[in-house]
Amino acid sequence: MLRRALLATVLLAGTAAGAAEFVSVAEPAILYDANSLKAKKLYVATRYLPLQQLVLLENWVKARDAAGKMFWIEKRKLSRKRYVVVTAREAIVRQSWSSSAPLAFRAERQVGLEWLGNVGSWVKVRHRDGSTGFIRNTDVWGE
Repeated sequence: MLRRALLATVLLAGTAAGAAEFVSVAEPAILYDANSLKAKKLYVATRYLPLQQLVLLENWVKARDAAGKMFWIEKRKLSRKRYVVVTAREAIVRQSWSSSAPLAFRAERQVGLEWLGNVGSWVKVRHRDGSTGFIRNTDVWGE
């Protein structure tokens, strides 16, 4: 009985630790329905697409995207450099982590932004043009 409880605790801890790990696509990559180059090709992922890692194998990663779709991707096509994708129709990026802070820039849905860290309910991001600022964590996915 104690052994079973310990095993359940270890499994849950491993799942929780892996569930929060995000990566991004390093270069355009094919997404598959199984962990094999012979599997059915589902989509082509664009560079910087944030993905949540679900299962890690030697050469493959089972991942989930912002829409909740699951697939397999070759591990070598991934980067530890993190990005988030805007999920709101239009998101306001502020100069600091306050709703009253001046506007830094606006970002439309599906725009990828480099993740620079979290500050409470805000995410520090960098646009590809070099602009930085803070966006509400409810307006992005991948953080």
